[in-house]
Amino acid sequence: MGGCVGSHHDSSGSLNENSDGTGVALGRNQPLKRERPKWKSDYPMTEGQLRSKRDEFWDTAPAFEGRKEIWDALRAAASAFESNDHLLAQAILDGASITLPHGALTECYDELGNRYQLPVYCLSPPVNMIEERSDDPDGSDPDSGATDPSAVSAGDPGSGSECQLRLRLSTGRDLRLAVRSMDTVGMMKRRLQSQEGVPAATQRWFFSGRPLTDRLRLDQLNISRDYVVQVILSQRPPTEPTSKPGHSPEASVPVTVEGVSALTPEPTPVEN
Repeated sequence: MGGCVGSHHDSSGSLNENSDGTGVALGRNQPLKRERPKWKSDYPMTEGQLRSKRDEFWDTAPAFEGRKEIWDALRAAASAFESNDHLLAQAILDGASITLPHGALTECYDELGNRYQLPVYCLSPPVNMIEERSDDPDGSDPDSGATDPSAVSAGDPGSGSECQLRLRLSTGRDLRLAVRSMDTVGMMKRRLQSQEGVPAATQRWFFSGRPLTDRLRLDQLNISRDYVVQVILSQRPPTEPTSKPGHSPEASVPVTVEGVSALTPEPTPVEN
């Protein structure tokens, strides 16, 4: 399993030959190459799914190892690289003292010799990218859209045997969630929402480093009894303000604020 970051004392062959004790990349830096990597996804992917996959990586990678400021620089460089702004990408790398032994962002080193590896899907879209379906505007699975916690208890009571699933939230909290073997990931997200008040739309589930899509059923995941499912929580702004007109209290706030601010400047001579 390829980790995202490795320090210079990795047992990776010739990693720190030529290093003077500060890491491999000294003297082996190459300018960032212009060609973008070509790759094919295991399944045809929409732009929304690609964005979600990238967010998952950037949310999880810095949490394990490496320096946050280097991850931030790499994310900015990857964005500039994909936009064909190679001068900006190179300037970001140079400013953060990041070196590329092979001239590619797939393997980078910081000045301490720590290794950072970016997956190709963070650098370019797949060759088998497909258009978003109009009935699924945000690229997510339909069953992830139901956010009514009561929908969980209204499920079929005979849908598989009940068990306790161990979860580790990105907040550092561990907990157990009562689920059924026939539950989909989308249903389990709503169970977690019901139990902990965490909106299903902000949850991303991983097991053994693999993102779990909402349609997968628990009995398909082969999760052993003592294994832990990682749940990354993110605060994403609402992406579809028009789909639920009745549920956007924020929309009314600017109106009232504008109304108030429009009234306050009026000088009203009250003195008689």
